[in-house]
Amino acid sequence: MYFEDFQKGDSFPVVRDSEITRVQLVKYAGASGDFNPLHTVEEVGEQAGTGVIAHGMLIMGIASKAVTSWIPRKNIKKYNVRFRKMTLPGEVIEVVGKVIEMKKEDNILIGEVQARNLEGEVKVAGTFEAVLPTKQ
Repeated sequence: MYFEDFQKGDSFPVVRDSEITRVQLVKYAGASGDFNPLHTVEEVGEQAGTGVIAHGMLIMGIASKAVTSWIPRKNIKKYNVRFRKMTLPGEVIEVVGKVIEMKKEDNILIGEVQARNLEGEVKVAGTFEAVLPTKQ
């Protein structure tokens, strides 16, 4: 993969993850140490008025996994995201991205990434920068 292989406006392949499940949320809570009951206990979610919601960092991780399927992890130098909407169990997340800028003098590709549900609601949006080798 080389800097010359990309142009501003190029889209990356859509990456679709599996449905968010309650089991996944419990496993993520254990792996991350985030045991906030809003992520696993229905009664707490109902009291909050949202129902159980997925961990924001889980959705960010799904987006990160997509980015590193497009560009090798060793080339990613920056990654910034903003959380936009809550994700509920049962939603399927797909990740889209595109090249938004090319800095030829430094071989830097700047891309955008969005994790969204199948209805198009953006859950996480951000940008990343990668330094890529040249063909020469």
